[in-house]
Amino acid sequence: MWGNRTSMPITRLSRHFSSWSLWSKNLSTEANFETKPFKLHRLEEGPSTNVSLTRDDALLFYRKLQTIRRMETTAGNLYKEKAIRGFCHLYSGQEAVAVGMKAAMEKQDSVITAYRAHGWTYVMGVSPFSILSELLGRKSGCARGKGGSMHMYCENFYGGNGIVGAQVPLGAGIALAHQYKGDGGVNIALYGDGAANQGQLFEAFNMAKLWKLPSIFVCENNGYGMGTSAERAAANTNYYTRGDMIPGIWVDGMDVLAVREATRFARQMCAEEKGPVVLETVTYRYSGHSMSDPGTSYRTREEIQEVRAHRDPIHSLKDKILQAELATAEELKVIDTDVKEEIDRAVKDAKADGEISMEELPADIYSENLEPYIRGITAVDKLKHLNIGSRVNYA
Repeated sequence: MWGNRTSMPITRLSRHFSSWSLWSKNLSTEANFETKPFKLHRLEEGPSTNVSLTRDDALLFYRKLQTIRRMETTAGNLYKEKAIRGFCHLYSGQEAVAVGMKAAMEKQDSVITAYRAHGWTYVMGVSPFSILSELLGRKSGCARGKGGSMHMYCENFYGGNGIVGAQVPLGAGIALAHQYKGDGGVNIALYGDGAANQGQLFEAFNMAKLWKLPSIFVCENNGYGMGTSAERAAANTNYYTRGDMIPGIWVDGMDVLAVREATRFARQMCAEEKGPVVLETVTYRYSGHSMSDPGTSYRTREEIQEVRAHRDPIHSLKDKILQAELATAEELKVIDTDVKEEIDRAVKDAKADGEISMEELPADIYSENLEPYIRGITAVDKLKHLNIGSRVNYA
């Protein structure tokens, strides 16, 4: 399992693995599937549409997708209870992008994304308990409760950024650091279709191409920038072509296997100093832009139901698993139950957790503080800086 998750009791694990062993008789260990064709820009060949999936990966991907979905549903409910305050952007519907890309990454690779970051925070190694604690403003959160929904971090994960599009040039800078240090790492910088018209993206694209940076720029095209459809916002909605001289690939972002295959291909290009690459993952968000947006004033409920019925990433993977006999329906039900129990337990523990003290509010602003005091609300307010948490991505 990825990350420092709350562990399942050993007795239950043994019972489940024993049951799985019985169920797994006569099941396939691997299967092949055809993805939708990839669309290419400035590439003669692209990723293979024939992809393989092992039984172990199938169960792992299914668990990850379900965990993100359950966690986001829970976060939405907590927001409605007013337990979560401020901004809250849910990832429900887009889970296959994070899970598929993470499956193709190497340990030295890095990620930076926008404010719809809960799913990415999870796949990069933060437990649901720590994520929910952060959302609730508790001290066990990955940013000690001070970051909230948009600002979560862990090793090789640079957030969670609130300024539209600003993470893309930062991602190019992280890619430059990979190149400079020669660590073999590739940076993945994600942005939405609503951010795709930002001028800073094209500046970052240009520098990345000139310097052949190991960058994968990913447009998570969920169809709407806030309440404006992509067609109303962009003259060119083929986002995979908008890197100009940079090769691009269109990907079915609702298919975790297609996303994994495209990311492998793009990563290999970067490893061979043929980067950067632009990916457009066509996906969909079930919720509104944020919790303050009902999400039905600019699209119909029928449209959302149509996507849920025919393109849902979890149902799609589940159908593949069952049809290929990689697992039984009973095994998947066990995973569903485990995920529900884990998230329910994480919510209970997060609610019981405490908040940081007032003295800690100015803590961890700098990894090495060179000033004697931190400025408060006014210039005469002097607050003492403290180092409490561990430094992340400091080198």
